[in-house]
Amino acid sequence: MSQHAEPTPGRPSRGGDASWAQRSGDRTSGWVTGGVVFAGVLLLLNGALAVLQGIAAIAEDDVYARIGTYVYEMSLTGWGIVHVILGALVFVTGFGLLRDMAWARVAGIVLASLSLIAQFLFLPYSPVWSVIMMAIDVFVIWALASRQDNPSRA
Repeated sequence: MSQHAEPTPGRPSRGGDASWAQRSGDRTSGWVTGGVVFAGVLLLLNGALAVLQGIAAIAEDDVYARIGTYVYEMSLTGWGIVHVILGALVFVTGFGLLRDMAWARVAGIVLASLSLIAQFLFLPYSPVWSVIMMAIDVFVIWALASRQDNPSRA
């Protein structure tokens, strides 16, 4: 017997109507759906923190330590601008993801990938924070890529 079987006659269905079975079958799994919502919240926080990280890099040069020779060297002001722009885009995408906008999933994957690359390149300036943000970006990419829409939902 299926978990989403139609109610038998004379027996009330969950929620009082048969729409519960349709709503619960809209997405393949509750934990994946929860992962997408959590990814949206993480994108919001990641964007806000990236903007603050960028402002700190632009405003004061003594917030981040100066490093020696680095292959991907850029001024802290340049990194600050990158973080502010990328953070604002990530924040807007996280908001769109929580509003279940169609464009937000693809944009979220792309922007989380760019954020992962930016954090990797910023690793010498802030190693612990960059590794934490890279792990969050990997989770966001996984959560957004693993969500599957039900084909009958169209």
